[in-house]
Amino acid sequence: MRKAFLLMLLVFLSSATLLKAGMLDDVMKGIGGSTKSGPDESTTASGLKEALSIGTKNAVKNVSRPNGYFGNQAIKILMPGNIQKVANVLGKIGYQQQVDEFVLSMNRAAEKAAPKALSIFVDAIKGMSIEDARKILGGGDTAATEYFKQKTRDKLYGEFKPVISSSMNKVGCTRSYKEMMSKYDSVPFVSKQSVDLDHYVTNKALDGLFYMVGQEEKKIRTDPAARVTDLLKTVFGK
Repeated sequence: MRKAFLLMLLVFLSSATLLKAGMLDDVMKGIGGSTKSGPDESTTASGLKEALSIGTKNAVKNVSRPNGYFGNQAIKILMPGNIQKVANVLGKIGYQQQVDEFVLSMNRAAEKAAPKALSIFVDAIKGMSIEDARKILGGGDTAATEYFKQKTRDKLYGEFKPVISSSMNKVGCTRSYKEMMSKYDSVPFVSKQSVDLDHYVTNKALDGLFYMVGQEEKKIRTDPAARVTDLLKTVFGK
């Protein structure tokens, strides 16, 4: 009994000494190897890049197809708010078809321009650091998308807007807008309205695209079936 007591006392004093010297953690880490679990930082970064690569590719594919914007109520580009009054007036006096065609043409322009964003997404993904990946992995369901938005939005806007403008001209959006506004301006006693159409459609197209990227990220984070590679299963399957 006495020997057992002395042995326990010795263990206690040894542990206390190690703790005081700041060595206990090192000892514990040395027992059975590292206490860390889950993927290392390099694997985490690769997993997030792969997730974003898959998510952006799917998002671009979804919005680029016919009715990718127009048929999706979550991202459909509607009449600009400051000329909604124009649409209301024209609809009441027999020009609802023209209003509908204008809305459709805005969405068609966005659908045609969307594929141009893919190369910018790819470049941004390549530039993600391990530190970025670590912060994002511990964030919310769309943390990567928000980071991505902050890093690419301005560049996407600069590259996207000329394509949007060109596409709108090709699908007749600008013509439809001018015809619609001309009919509205001919109505007596109405106030004049205007909008920077290229700016409006570009921003709405980007909003819709990032929304879809966010939906893809959520699926990868929360739905095991969406983790289509072993790397994604390793990083997001914890």
